[in-house]
Amino acid sequence: MRTRTRTTVAVLAATLALSAVTTAGASAASAAPAAPASALSRTVAEHPAPPRDDSGAAAPTPGAPAGGTTTDPAAGSATPGNDPAGGTTTDPAAGSATPGSDPAGGTAKATPTDPAAPPASSHCTETAAQELGWGAPARESDFDGTTVPPDWHPYGPEPGHNKKGTRTPEAVTVADGAMTISADADGNTGAVSWHPGQRYGRWEACVKSDEGRGGINALLLLWPVAEDFPVGGEVDWMEIMDDSRQKTSFFLHYGPGNDQDYGSVKHDSTQWSAYALEWTPEKITAYVNGKEWYSNTDTDQFPPRPMNMTMQLDYFGNAGGPTAMHMDWARQWALPQSTVATLSLPPGSAATGQPRDFPDRKPRELSEPEQQAQTAMLAREHR
Repeated sequence: MRTRTRTTVAVLAATLALSAVTTAGASAASAAPAAPASALSRTVAEHPAPPRDDSGAAAPTPGAPAGGTTTDPAAGSATPGNDPAGGTTTDPAAGSATPGSDPAGGTAKATPTDPAAPPASSHCTETAAQELGWGAPARESDFDGTTVPPDWHPYGPEPGHNKKGTRTPEAVTVADGAMTISADADGNTGAVSWHPGQRYGRWEACVKSDEGRGGINALLLLWPVAEDFPVGGEVDWMEIMDDSRQKTSFFLHYGPGNDQDYGSVKHDSTQWSAYALEWTPEKITAYVNGKEWYSNTDTDQFPPRPMNMTMQLDYFGNAGGPTAMHMDWARQWALPQSTVATLSLPPGSAATGQPRDFPDRKPRELSEPEQQAQTAMLAREHR
């Protein structure tokens, strides 16, 4: 058994042909997809979204800001899309490298591409990649080994969310074809981030979450590589706060005041589910099992710089028993407009959710040997 992390060096060029969407107001915008007959009505909560700190998750308080949508994930529109080709040019001011020569912003013409089939052993057979024809990913991890892959970076040891409990690398394990984060009643839990990050792109992961008690949130999110939350933004594209794991929330954080847009969907996440996020210059969209359930076209709310994907099981100081979340596989696609982060973490190094307390674990410009090691790791042939 081995851990597989694949990167395709030359990736096909193109992007989404975006459908028409409704642009919401500047204070909080979340444009709902065209509702099928089975969709629930739009809901606007009465209370503001829960506040965040720099650990990347919300406290499980009731309510959410205006602009959210609750839907039954029925049919979503299929729009073909592809990936960029060409090399990269570094932009020091932006802290990122631009793939190819495509201009930032705008919509490129989409060309047909073969759908990306799930891995042969996948627990998730209905995916956004298949439904929308995203093609082959630029990177993927299938967790077929017994150790955490070197481009996934466990947090800690360090204090947990809101300085409660402990995030420890020991809570992140790989076995039986999946990466698992475990949490106990004493607040020992974990988080792990995937580097290098990018601005714009697509991410999809096959995950499931065990039921919990008393406040342990399961999350997939994009976190600013520069560790400059809140101005760097945050995209919680799967946050499961209820103990039964029957409802998923979306939080889009933006601006120096940590304003938030919110949406939710009823879904049984105790079953293996493919959660996906698409972030283009014009739209942010979330999917579950290939069906759209959240979208936002207010570009003023979008993150300003590259983000990296993170998987977290966050403790809120009132946990009543053990729980876990599991990832069967993860995939990442670049777009013609994507910029790859120049800040990163050396392969196998520790990450942090508390950058002020652990500055040595923050992403940074890699030394030449570290960059060579990362490049070799990402270019490794799929076996």
